[in-house]
Parts: sequence; C-alpha cells; structure tokens
Amino acid sequence: MNPSLVILLLLALVVVAFQVGKARSIEIVGGARGVRDLHSLPGHYGLLTAMWCGLPALAVFCIWMLAQDAIITHFALSSIPSAVAHLSPAERSLLLNDLHNIVNGRIDPATVAESTRIAAASYQSLRETAHLALAVLIAVIALLGLLYVRRRIRADLRARNSYEQVVEWALFACSGIAVLTTIGIVLSIVFEAVRFFQLIPITDFLFGLHWSPQMAIRADQVGSSGAFGAVPLFTGTLLISAIAMVVAAPIGLLSAIYLAEYADRRARSVIKPLLEVLAGVPTVVYGFFAALTVGPILRSVGETIGLNVASESALAAGLIMGVMIIPFVSSLADDMITAVPQSLRDGAYALGATRSETIKQVVLRAALPGIVGGLLLAVSRAIGETMIVVMAAGLAANLTANPFEAVTTVTVQIVTLLVGDQEFDSPKTLAAFALGLVLFLVTLVLNVIALYVVRKYREQYE
Repeated sequence: MNPSLVILLLLALVVVAFQVGKARSIEIVGGARGVRDLHSLPGHYGLLTAMWCGLPALAVFCIWMLAQDAIITHFALSSIPSAVAHLSPAERSLLLNDLHNIVNGRIDPATVAESTRIAAASYQSLRETAHLALAVLIAVIALLGLLYVRRRIRADLRARNSYEQVVEWALFACSGIAVLTTIGIVLSIVFEAVRFFQLIPITDFLFGLHWSPQMAIRADQVGSSGAFGAVPLFTGTLLISAIAMVVAAPIGLLSAIYLAEYADRRARSVIKPLLEVLAGVPTVVYGFFAALTVGPILRSVGETIGLNVASESALAAGLIMGVMIIPFVSSLADDMITAVPQSLRDGAYALGATRSETIKQVVLRAALPGIVGGLLLAVSRAIGETMIVVMAAGLAANLTANPFEAVTTVTVQIVTLLVGDQEFDSPKTLAAFALGLVLFLVTLVLNVIALYVVRKYREQYE
C-alpha cells in the first residue's frame, strides 16, 4: 500500500475517532440535555479521542519512513551476500546507486549486473510487504488508541485540559525545532570558521587588504597559499549598502509620511499596494534590470560628463538595491507613524500648529525610535543581498570607495566559494564559513539594536 494511502487511512480513522469520542461523551450523560454535566464540551472529548487515535500512529509512521530505506536495503543486500562481501566502500556506494535507480525506474535493469537485479527485485518485494504491514500496524495502533480513550470517557474527565496540554506541547516542540535549527546553523558555521582560522590567522583575515582565495594546484606556483584579507569585501558591502540606504531611506520615509498623514483612503488603497509590489519582485529580476539597463545608462551618462563608470559598478547595484528596499522601509515607517496616538496630533493642532509642523515636531519625534529600528533592519536586508550584486557589481574584490568602480560583497564571495565541487579541507572553501560568521554577527548586532530601539519606543508610547 502506498504511504499516501496509509495517511488517508489514518485521517479517516481520526475522523471516526472524533465522532466516536463526541458521541460517547453525550451518551454517558443521557443525551444532549445532560451536556451540562460534562466537565468539557463534547467536542473536546472528540478531539482527545482523535489525538490518541492519530498521534501515536503518526509517530510510528514517521519513524518507519525515516528508517525504511536503510532497513530494506540491508535485507535486499543480504539476498546477494557473495556479490557484496568483497566490495570497497566506493563500489558498494555505486551498487546502492544502481539499486535505487532500478527500483525508481530511472535505468533499465538489463544494463546492470545480475546480482544487482536480484537485489532490486528483493528490495521491491520487501518494500511492498513493508507498506502493507505498516498499514495494518497503523490501523491497529489507531484503533487501540480510540478504544483506550473511549473506555476512559467519564463526565468528570478533564478532556479540555488534556487536549490543551497536548496542543501546548506541540507548540513548544515547534518553537524548539526553530531554536534547535538556529543553534545548528550557528554551530555549523562556527566549527568550520574555527577550522579556517587554524589555517589562516584571524588578523590576516580581518585586516588583510588583498582578497584572492584561489589556491594553486602546485606548491611552486605563485600565490599557492592564497590571500584571505577580507577588508575589500567589507568595504564593498558597506559601500553598496550605503548607496542603497541613501536611496531607500528618504524615498521610503517620505512615502510613508504621505501615505500615513496626507493621502486619503482612496489614494492609500492604490499607492500602498503598488509600493508593496516591489517587495514581491524576485531579486534576480532586479539584478537583470540593473545589469542590462541601469549599468549601461550610468556608463553612458558618465561618458557624457567625463566620468569613467564601469559597466559593473557599486552605484548600479546600490541604486537597484535601494529601490528593492523602499517598500521595506516604507511599510515599517508607515506602521510606526500610524501607531503614534492621535491625541498627540490633536494636542499639537490645539496649540495652533499646522499639519507639517505637527508631523515634523510631534509625529516624527514620537515615531523616531521605531523608524530607526526599521532602518536598521533595512540595512541588514541590504547587507545580506546577493543576486543584485552578482549581476550588477561583479566579482572583483577591489579596495575602493569609488562608487563608479566594480566591487564585490561578502555574500557574493560566499556563493562563489561554494559553487561546484569543493574540498572542505581547503582554506578557500572554509573561508566561506568565516565570511558567513562575520555576516551573521553583523546582522545579529543590527537586529538586536533595532529590536531594542523598537521595544523602547513601545514602552514609551503604548
């Protein structure tokens, strides 16, 4: 039986369990008129029964789906002991690859050895038997859970409390998964970064002025040790992010002021969705537009006024990145401005202030902490952008503050270092994790500062 059919069977049993538990709770109090004698609503008894029916069976199903391939493969290979007894790890891996390709129909069985075909036939037979046994086991476990709860249903059974406790555990587990995932990501980056710093001094990485991570094939080649000074990457990241914020901050803030304070309801209902459309445009489209349109325009304008503007420049990437971040800044600033209590505006108007004076002297000052927090989050978004920089600013690690020249960023180099087949014992590959650690720490600091500022704002004005 297909696993999807097993899930459908389990869902059907869960629905039946809900109805059985609900009906049983009504039955024990003599019908619908005695529902008031129940500790909980009949639906809670149904939900409790459904959980005992579904959750244990679902746990068994998940465990089996995680382990079935290894178990079935082991028994399938046991059918050809003489063929696998003397295989090296690499040859065994190739055999397993052919085995799975045959089972999944990706290759013709006639193209492989007879022993592999025997193992594939055994695998398919074992898998069909295992799926059938799994369906029976799931049905038995679900029915046992249903019968167990049905026998325990009484008028004083705290079904609602039990149900809510299980839901609370489920919510805790979901939050725990998020936390553990974050911890796992951080630890994986830290461990690999430590390996990199064992090969390359951290001072050379943080303060070096030349970035050339290419490692030579032979030891006698020039630059065989590579150069891992990350200052050009940090400079390029800050330069492009600064240009982006110069574009996004004033435009986003002014558009938020207009939408929150000046625009009528009809204009707001049209302009705000149009602004937010920019947030839904894929970054690769922005990069494509920057590379084919903005870059050549900037170069032509530069030639006209006597400036040497590269085809791939920090200015082109920064301008387009700023346009991409405008809806982010505008939305956060709009939320902060509209959150300012109307009583502050009314007090300013009562003292004779005009609308513009009220906005400048009262509203913006009251919303300033929240706006600053939003801008810091926007900076984090700009620092982490990759695709626009790849397509519009290039890959050259130039140490320059000239926006007309090509530069690169930390995120671009991370992508470049990890593209293709890599050896994770090489400083070139491990450098990506060191860059990722620096990027993580910078964005973490910016996010913490932003959240602190916003929290301070909320404590003061809510």
